Amino acid sequence: MAKVTKRAVLVGCNYPKTQFGLHGCINDVKTIKDAILNFGFKESDINVLTDAPGSSVLPTGANIRDALNRMARNAKAGDVLFFYFSGHGTRIPIFQPGQPFKQDEAIVACDLNLITDVDFRRFVNRLPEGASFTILSDSCHSGATPVNPNMPKPSKVKAKSLPFDIIHGAIDTAAGILHDAVNIGQKIFGIFGKDVSLKFHPHYVDGLMVLDPLKEDDGILLSGCEANETSYDLVLGNRAFGAFTDAVVNVLNQRMGAGISNRQLMVEAAKILKDNGFDQNPCLYCSDKNTNATFLGVFA
Repeated sequence: MAKVTKRAVLVGCNYPKTQFGLHGCINDVKTIKDAILNFGFKESDINVLTDAPGSSVLPTGANIRDALNRMARNAKAGDVLFFYFSGHGTRIPIFQPGQPFKQDEAIVACDLNLITDVDFRRFVNRLPEGASFTILSDSCHSGATPVNPNMPKPSKVKAKSLPFDIIHGAIDTAAGILHDAVNIGQKIFGIFGKDVSLKFHPHYVDGLMVLDPLKEDDGILLSGCEANETSYDLVLGNRAFGAFTDAVVNVLNQRMGAGISNRQLMVEAAKILKDNGFDQNPCLYCSDKNTNATFLGVFA
């Protein structure tokens, strides 16, 4: 039997010195890294991108895509691949003539170069048959507050959500010289060029990728909340952290030495969040066969 390799890309964006800065996302990456080292991952196979001061590789949209693409190129059947993100999420309004209004989901890189659902679908479609890919996302698309009055009051609470109109405004400012750009997609492409999300690529027309048609994927997504709920970035005493990540790591640490299914991980993390007074509801999105599969593959 061929040896299984486990590779991970871990991304944390605090967005320092911006109006939408967070506090605990870099800490979340460190916590997750420590946890997955107990799941058979080697230090050399874990790629960390954060916007910490002095970081050699920032989590820009281009750098995140490059890290994912390199992980895909090196993957072989049986490998276990993992992507973790802690930072802002957003929802992109999609207007297509004759089509119902909808909003697509994206995560927000430190330079606002969005990584969209289309990017992840294409990444999964490039993987060899038999490889698995799990995303754990601690981000959200709306705002709220903890609901349990008995919970110790954090000094700072922020929703991990960045409304698209803020991103749109920043892009408008940056694209001020692009007089021929008439929509947000053209403006984003004008700024980021070939490093733009496939969602805004010139060959992505009316919801179809002309050069590289997408097919159904078989990835695994463990999300901190549903689309209209909230993930939290907290500062409690001297500790800054994401509530969902903290719950997941608590479950994994309790299961030290034994595996846990994707479904059970979400069930137990949801209980911890509820007990601590949070109104978010973690969700698992995957095929039926992966619901009860072991989180991050065979426990090592």
